[in-house]
Amino acid sequence: MTMLAHVLLALAAVAGGAQAHDAAVNCDNCAAWNKPVKPFNIYGNTWYVGVDGLSAVLLTSRRGHILLDGGLPQSAPLIAANIKALGFRIEDVKLILNSHAHWDHAGGIAALQRASGATVAASASGARVLQSGTNGADDPQFQADPVVHVARLDKVKLVGEGDTLTVGPLAVTAHMTPGHTPGGTTWTWTSCEERRCLNVVYADSLNPYASGDFNYTGKGKTPDISASFAASIAKVAALPCDIVISDHPDVTDVMEKAAARTAASNPFIDANGCRAYAAEAGAKLDARLARERGQMQPGAAPVVTDAD
Repeated sequence: MTMLAHVLLALAAVAGGAQAHDAAVNCDNCAAWNKPVKPFNIYGNTWYVGVDGLSAVLLTSRRGHILLDGGLPQSAPLIAANIKALGFRIEDVKLILNSHAHWDHAGGIAALQRASGATVAASASGARVLQSGTNGADDPQFQADPVVHVARLDKVKLVGEGDTLTVGPLAVTAHMTPGHTPGGTTWTWTSCEERRCLNVVYADSLNPYASGDFNYTGKGKTPDISASFAASIAKVAALPCDIVISDHPDVTDVMEKAAARTAASNPFIDANGCRAYAAEAGAKLDARLARERGQMQPGAAPVVTDAD
């Protein structure tokens, strides 16, 4: 069967419980982000089931599974197909978690929820976006008349700092990491192999990207959120972390690590991973804040951050 046939079958399965199909999102990076990849194991019962540029992670057990993030609306059939390819059933996904409620990470959640019947959980701010279909003015990427929306969900379970959600033996803990969005959430859990258990971190974006004239310092017009953003970066750096997976896989070299993995060596295991991820984000935030405050050194090149 061709890849296209697999995708069409998966789309039918995902859309089966829906009254209407969620419209695809078109953006400059969408086609590249949404390239299909074969699913692969990260460690123990932690699996990558996302697409080439947008992470989705499956945590599995015999009593049900947890899915983290849903990519774009058009990513949903690919994620469903990857879950099936690993030998798991979308119907056994009991909980869907969200890192942040932008359309490139939450766009496929509604379709995946309809297909699985899972409970969806997010921060209070993220839940408002998932239920209303659009972000608010406190989001650094807010648009007064957004081009795209997140497909609305009727119900979203609210989580706060330190809340632990369970499915059977699985337990995932929420860490509020606002900055990239007001409701950004980093998730942690433990995965085991042959009695060796490791701390896994699914890190939300810490990218200080903003649209329009938004400023993290506020410049007297909006609240200054620079300190809370810096605190989020410090929180991720301090987490117990043997494996880090970023919501955009390229930021933590997820695909390169998967390609380099052997039976004797797992490059995903890196005790410095969270600190390195946070350090890169901290440098970008410092450069952004310096520009906002007019402190950019003469001749210094600006740090470019991609939208995510």
